[in-house]
Amino acid sequence: MAVSDTQTASLSAQIELRNKRQMKLALIWGGFLLFAGWCIYGTIIEDTDWSRIGGRSGVWASVGRYIQMDWGLLPELVVPTIETFMMASVGTVLGCVFSLPVAWLGAANVTPSKLVLYPIGRFLMVLSRSVHEIVWALIFVSAVGLGALPGVLAIAMRSVGFISKITAEAIENIDAKPVEAIRATGGNEFQVMYYGILPQIYPVVLATVIFEWDINIRRSAVMGLVGAGGLGLLFFRQMNSFNYGGVTMVIFAILLLIILGEVISHFLRKAVI
Repeated sequence: MAVSDTQTASLSAQIELRNKRQMKLALIWGGFLLFAGWCIYGTIIEDTDWSRIGGRSGVWASVGRYIQMDWGLLPELVVPTIETFMMASVGTVLGCVFSLPVAWLGAANVTPSKLVLYPIGRFLMVLSRSVHEIVWALIFVSAVGLGALPGVLAIAMRSVGFISKITAEAIENIDAKPVEAIRATGGNEFQVMYYGILPQIYPVVLATVIFEWDINIRRSAVMGLVGAGGLGLLFFRQMNSFNYGGVTMVIFAILLLIILGEVISHFLRKAVI
């Protein structure tokens, strides 16, 4: 009888605990739904000019203007598409070059100074990731003028944060035994880096660079919105001239370029890594 009472008490405790958990989960979901509803009401329902939309017919009329593609713009897409692709490629390579010293400073196990240079390296990583590529492009457009060069520099600066951070973390996670062996035989810092560290981080760094290049193709497609050349500049001109079919053609070209980047990056990963 005592065993049965113990089992009953244990079962009651489990049921009570389950009910408390369900109540807690219901309160969490209820609070989340209330917060989401408040956000939707404040940012969409209240701030949207519904009268300007013009009802369902107005929406479909606006969509219809973009469906009529301007095929006459097709010859003008070739050069901006190539420029966009080259902007992403050169910007990624330049960003990789800039990332190497930053990663070296920001890796705790190889940095020359943990008190001074290590915080500087980490700050440069954060600075690069914190500033949007459009802001970088605006800065470089004001510094070097219009064209593809400010777009390349903006993409390079934006790439530094991601590539250097992943590289620095890969360096910090290496096996220290090969490094100690090279130093024990009298190897200098270059030999330590080239023979002891680089072979261990090579797959990670290469995969990161390929992934960043894939992302940079998307970034370079909008660089022209601030005067940095490429498809973004053509997109901006079509929008200003209210050529909605031309806008659709530019979007289609950007889509094809991104698909091409996905295909190339896929085969690069399989071939190299």
